[in-house]
Amino acid sequence: MASVSIRKLGVSFGSLSVLRDLDLEVAEGEFIVLLGPSGCGKSTLLNAVAGLLDIDAGQVWIGGKNVTWEEPKDRGIGMVFQSYALYPRMTAEGNLTFGLRVAGVAKDEIARRVVRTAELLQIGPLLKRRPAELSGGQRQRVAIGRALVREAGVFLFDEPLSNLDAKLRTELRVELKKLHMTLGSTMIYVTHDQIEALTLADRVAVMHQGVIQQLAAPKEIYQRPVNRFVAGFVGSPAMNFISGELVVDSAPALRTQDGTTIPLSGYPFAEQSASGRQVVLGVRPEQIHFDAHAQAAAALPLKLTLVEPMGADSLLWGTIGEEQVSVRVGPDETHEHGEKIKVHFQPAAASIFDAKTGERL
Repeated sequence: MASVSIRKLGVSFGSLSVLRDLDLEVAEGEFIVLLGPSGCGKSTLLNAVAGLLDIDAGQVWIGGKNVTWEEPKDRGIGMVFQSYALYPRMTAEGNLTFGLRVAGVAKDEIARRVVRTAELLQIGPLLKRRPAELSGGQRQRVAIGRALVREAGVFLFDEPLSNLDAKLRTELRVELKKLHMTLGSTMIYVTHDQIEALTLADRVAVMHQGVIQQLAAPKEIYQRPVNRFVAGFVGSPAMNFISGELVVDSAPALRTQDGTTIPLSGYPFAEQSASGRQVVLGVRPEQIHFDAHAQAAAALPLKLTLVEPMGADSLLWGTIGEEQVSVRVGPDETHEHGEKIKVHFQPAAASIFDAKTGERL
């Protein structure tokens, strides 16, 4: 395994600047996930690390070596793409061994690596089959195996599970997590799927418009997003946002446009803020609770507009004032459209953002 250091990286396509002055440090054995919407630059960053495109500025170091202008084959990496990219006329074993044979690796060493990889990925019975005889999940396992047999210092994954159905994605996500725990290899993984990011990563780099917005552990990303973009992108359903004016009297509160007052006592403000500041309150659906014994001053009126059963739980959609809000409840909760109920939340667990800059307060 090897560390990866990306220093002041810049990548442009014509007049379009995709990445600019980007820094990222990946420790040996770390699993980093690059998360963001389409067009944010995450795949471009991965390809720059792999050496698959020319960069305009900056450096890429792998294992303490400057590989900025090295060919991909000389960087000590293994890469898995979104498409399987398997040779259709070769068996699974042939696909696994082709790169090693071209590189002149000894036959007994190739056999050892194939046996070990087949055991790790549980594809031993599939080695004599061609890609057309494999399911989508089996093909992706072979594609991952083709990278693993290189025994590289760094593995790069570019949305490897996006072509699979939901059940297979879940299964292979678990296998990838186990694989990293077994190998202890350095892995950089690109996805737009936040569930993959939160479950796989040691740290998540949330990207937007070519900039890393936040780099932190999954729990930190989810519970303490640094700005409104991260808060809104991570979480399903998304974080609830309620706009209003900050009121700082004897106790802080948010006053919405319709006059609803939301108590904020206990929120850990990073700095003092004066009354009148326009802010946005962010609360996760599971942070909102029903409690008949909640203090009247802390209770908020919620009018239900939709009940959405999800199996293991249910989502209630409604409005607080003029803002749409979702609430996650247990599967046995019974509520009806149009019902008016009182809800509350703990301000200490919420997020507050500046309405203009989007930064966390």
